[in-house]
Amino acid sequence: MKKLFSNIKGDAFGGITAGIVALPLALAFGVSSGLGPEAGLYGAIFISFFAALFGGTDTQISGPTAPMTAVSMVIIAGIVAANDGSVEKALPAILTVFLLAGLIQIGLGLLGIGKYIRYIPYPVVSGFMTAIGVIILLTQILPSLGYYPKEDEAFVEKFKIQAEEVILENILKEEAGEGILVLENFEETIKRGTKITPEEILQESKTLAAKEASGTIGALKVLPRALKNIKWLELILALGTIFIIYAFKRITTAIPSTLVALVVMSGIAYGFNLGYEPISEIPGGIPVPKLEMFSNFSLSSITPYIFTALALSLLGAIDSLLTSVVADNMTKTKHKPNKELVGQGIGNCIGAIFGGIPGAGATIRTVVNINAGGKTKLSGMIAGVMLLVIMLALSDVASKIPAAVLAGILITVGIGVMDYKGLRAIPSLPKDIKFGPLKLSSEVLIMLVVLVLSTFWDLIYAVGIGLVIASLMFMKKIGDLTAERSDVKSLKEESWADEGDFPSDLKEEVFIKHLKGPLFFGSTSDFQALTEQIPNTAEIVILRLGRMQYMDQTGLYAMEDMLQDLKKNNVEVLFVGLLKQPRYMMERIDIIPDFIPNEHIFKDFKTCLKWVKDNVKDKY
Repeated sequence: MKKLFSNIKGDAFGGITAGIVALPLALAFGVSSGLGPEAGLYGAIFISFFAALFGGTDTQISGPTAPMTAVSMVIIAGIVAANDGSVEKALPAILTVFLLAGLIQIGLGLLGIGKYIRYIPYPVVSGFMTAIGVIILLTQILPSLGYYPKEDEAFVEKFKIQAEEVILENILKEEAGEGILVLENFEETIKRGTKITPEEILQESKTLAAKEASGTIGALKVLPRALKNIKWLELILALGTIFIIYAFKRITTAIPSTLVALVVMSGIAYGFNLGYEPISEIPGGIPVPKLEMFSNFSLSSITPYIFTALALSLLGAIDSLLTSVVADNMTKTKHKPNKELVGQGIGNCIGAIFGGIPGAGATIRTVVNINAGGKTKLSGMIAGVMLLVIMLALSDVASKIPAAVLAGILITVGIGVMDYKGLRAIPSLPKDIKFGPLKLSSEVLIMLVVLVLSTFWDLIYAVGIGLVIASLMFMKKIGDLTAERSDVKSLKEESWADEGDFPSDLKEEVFIKHLKGPLFFGSTSDFQALTEQIPNTAEIVILRLGRMQYMDQTGLYAMEDMLQDLKKNNVEVLFVGLLKQPRYMMERIDIIPDFIPNEHIFKDFKTCLKWVKDNVKDKY
């Protein structure tokens, strides 16, 4: 507690500055998510406060971020589509998924998973971050052009027949649920069908039109229509916002350029009474818990999204801990990764209960906080309180912000979030894999696979596939490298120093083989050929295993197969220098003592040589 108030002035200035920087981004991320600007604000308020209070990085400022919003957008769109396009109906399920993601984060922290996050390969992270940027850019093209599919009457008209089918299908589902659907008599269906109004059909048509234009593929599909129906005022507002954001940074970085762009462009649009498209109204007053998520809870509505919630929690963990590393480097401190995950999870849980979108540690806001003097958890808590004060005092003013201005802000976020370091490295990375005549870098391939799949298919599956490919390629590379160093090949080899006095008259009867590295999946193909290289005269095979530090399951069964073959040929095997891990593996499946009795396992070659001299006779 004493530490919390040890830097009140610096923390207050840092928190207030970070809160001001977070305001336009919170509004923009809320609009982008599909839940409205208030969802972004609620997320920023509660996550910032509680993640700071319970987290393990003193200077971290948390809130909605581009990656978390991109994944949330996909979740929201999917659940809304499953609820007849009604955000109100879908909201309890959406918030339950967000709550579940927060609970998983808490669990990850309590289980100590935080320290393992750093093992995610860079190409996967790079491809994902660049995809986030591309997704934001593509999805913000339409609002920056002032094109909204729901308002395009000609486009909506195309969906009227489909809308009638959807409404009729819903009527049949309701009747089946009520137990009154009779296939021989559709009187009730016809009766309900006659009550369908043109307004209902139009509303459903708008929902279907919005669904058709959602996501990156949807945005590209309707882009030609958008270009034919540009609202020049909206485009000018978006371009003006982008220009100010980049230009003002050249003048000074003391004042956040996104905030300047938001105030200036919104002031011009509102002050001159231009006929622009505003964001949806932000409710005033203290945020209240969305208790419907508990009263209307349905396990079936969130079951399809459990893995998505897991992926969302992992993404938030990565996002937050990467920011924690940045904070450590700036402040020369060390964060507590598992405590940070618990704090992020608590913040996301409380944010979800109040209707906020999920978030994570935000790098830019954290850097701003540190540069402004923030040093303790109090700075993050003040940032959250600052946003709450702004919402309570200025919700009416914020509701007048042009949607195109937020689209312009998000376009700069999309441009900034891309991993240019990874993209610039593409030409210089070694081309280590071949597809026919084509040579590629495995790192580049992983990055491009994640980038393309994330952008045009599914963010979660893309990361999973990227991790699998990266893991397989890593195993292949390590396997090749280790196999090169692990001499398990059955070739003529130089004798070791302690073999100098081996009886020359027993060299036909005794075959000595050295294994100089781990016996694992990458080296078993050569090992399996060992029996074919053993001379027909050999009665004894000595395996020198003092440098075989490790044996995996593939190597274990390869060893078992070889020993079986030798046993059939009445060849005895002696082990010399067998280490702890390989012995443990062989004892588990009874290679020891079934194939190799304990008296045939020798600590050193000298002991083994004595046994050979006592038990092997010269026959050739």
